[in-house]
Amino acid sequence: MKYASIALSLLAAPLVAQQPAPPLRPSNPVADTSIFAPLVLPTANLIRAGSGAPGARYWQNHADYDITASLDTGTKTLHGQLTLRYTNNSPDTLHYIWLQTEQNAFKNNSLNSFIFPADSRFGAKNFEGGDVIEHLDQLLAGPARTPARRVKLPVRDNETMTRVDLAEPLAPGKTATLDIAWHFLIPEHGADRMGRDGALYELAQWYPRMAVYDDVRGWNTEPYLGQGEFYLDYGDYNVAITLPAGYIVAATGALQNAADVLTPTEVTRLAQAAKSAAPVRIVTAAELTSGTARPRRTGTMTWRFAAKNVRDAVWAGSPDFQWDASSYQGVMAFAYYRPAAAFNWDDAADQARMSIMEYSERWFPYPWPQISAVEGPISGMEYPMLAMEGVSRDKFDLYNVVTHEIGHMWFPMIVGSNERVYMWQDEGFNTFINTFSEGRRYPQHGDQMARAAQERAEVELVMRVGADQPVNIGPDRIAPNLLGISAYVKPSVGLQLLRQEILGPATFDDAFRTYVSRWAFKHPTPADFFRTMEDASGRRLDWFWREWFVENERFDQAVESVDTRQAGDTLQVLVVYGNRLRGVLPIRARFTFGDGSIQDFTYPAEVWSTNTSRYTRDYAFVGRKLAKVELDPEHRLVDIERDNNVWTAKP
Repeated sequence: MKYASIALSLLAAPLVAQQPAPPLRPSNPVADTSIFAPLVLPTANLIRAGSGAPGARYWQNHADYDITASLDTGTKTLHGQLTLRYTNNSPDTLHYIWLQTEQNAFKNNSLNSFIFPADSRFGAKNFEGGDVIEHLDQLLAGPARTPARRVKLPVRDNETMTRVDLAEPLAPGKTATLDIAWHFLIPEHGADRMGRDGALYELAQWYPRMAVYDDVRGWNTEPYLGQGEFYLDYGDYNVAITLPAGYIVAATGALQNAADVLTPTEVTRLAQAAKSAAPVRIVTAAELTSGTARPRRTGTMTWRFAAKNVRDAVWAGSPDFQWDASSYQGVMAFAYYRPAAAFNWDDAADQARMSIMEYSERWFPYPWPQISAVEGPISGMEYPMLAMEGVSRDKFDLYNVVTHEIGHMWFPMIVGSNERVYMWQDEGFNTFINTFSEGRRYPQHGDQMARAAQERAEVELVMRVGADQPVNIGPDRIAPNLLGISAYVKPSVGLQLLRQEILGPATFDDAFRTYVSRWAFKHPTPADFFRTMEDASGRRLDWFWREWFVENERFDQAVESVDTRQAGDTLQVLVVYGNRLRGVLPIRARFTFGDGSIQDFTYPAEVWSTNTSRYTRDYAFVGRKLAKVELDPEHRLVDIERDNNVWTAKP
């Protein structure tokens, strides 16, 4: 109606007074570039819904493995054979597949060697190894009651990825069966993901693994360089590991032949631990010394494990493992460690149990039969049902590592995001949930809010010196010295802000649980997370996703001006709040009065939506004198310049 009345008034003006009017132009002749502009996300479809949930036609492929392997401790070589059954649930016919052959990162002149210095954490330490494929055949079904026909398949290596041309196209809904034999020399320092230390072996990235074919990128063929981690389909595993009889083995899955590889006393103790919250010593240091820890010490033994609906399987073995166990609601919590680490690792089984309890109660029930914490040369690395950690200096430091690696059972082992592209979607989320676990076990070192505040201070410092990077950046493109802040701490701080300052704990927790339950055992993208959080919370958050995860904004709120006027017994106050950088956050203002009393005012971040630089408020206080106005006095937000956060009344 307003536009029509303006037009009529122009037409009613005297003709002699009319001059050619300049063309009407919008006040902003360019596209909306505000922080509040709608965030462009991939178009929703029947596979990934606009709500952020898996769509009615969501699909993902499935990979099952039967693996037999033997460890040659003399040559430090692993020999293996596997049968892989790969089911194509996609709508596409596949003529070739890609396997991950990640031991090739430890070959001379590998891409890893060109990017990471040999003596760095993710370097190869000048080790020359690599996968050696002995045969790779497809088994084709023939007429009934006849053996499968074996066809040798053409392969082409591409660094840590190997293309395999199938003998027959793999149609939607069909399964291809491959038979693969391989071996490799085990690196001592496997980019801090796997390796060996004396007689102790931690084996990961140890068998040819199916790459993921998905609806987002087709074949995911990003190379394994060391800093970026993993992206895998789910499946069922049967693993048999043959090694010297003196070894004790921890692995993904449930032990299938305990009576064959354990003593009767150890079997009895495991049964006791299954009903005990307190740790039970399954293998003691005294038994290791006396030789009674093993049924026999000569020859070899084969340990058998089975796991369902997991995205990987790994194992660790040593003749020197002490072994403790406890349980939580039927889930076994194991700790394996050498006697020299017992000064704090004797607490590790209980730490593992509490981690499972915390994350199960708060976010999503742990779905597998056991969790193992394994001490060894790897500083900290996670795999399904098994977490590798170093000795640590004390039990507090050990818990921070144990609960972090076990937290990864939720991200990305349950919520199977693509770590090699979106590292923050597992490391950042895990760092966030760790603050609850750490605060719960050791509140004397700071509760959850105190730990979140410490993380905010770290991010604020990095922003202040301009060293921060966007969260949504590939992990192998992050400078190693900034990996922790970029992929771990900064996204965790973003979730803390979203929970405490934007949505509120109850709304956030409900939305975050919704995300976990929707995408359990599936492959979410960042867009699925963003949409789910909005869908479940009822809040549009384009501005927040843009500033915290997509772009690299910084934050600086200020008290621009305070004007006061006395009208009788009423003090009238006009405050202009300033936002001096592109990033926006809620306003938390504290008014302090002459009598020492305070009054807090909080405004949502959306108050900046029509003017991202200034926000003005009027106040009236009866019988009070204003002494100070301060922004974010409790440092709950991120602000790189706090000197402009305070206005003080002149005498």
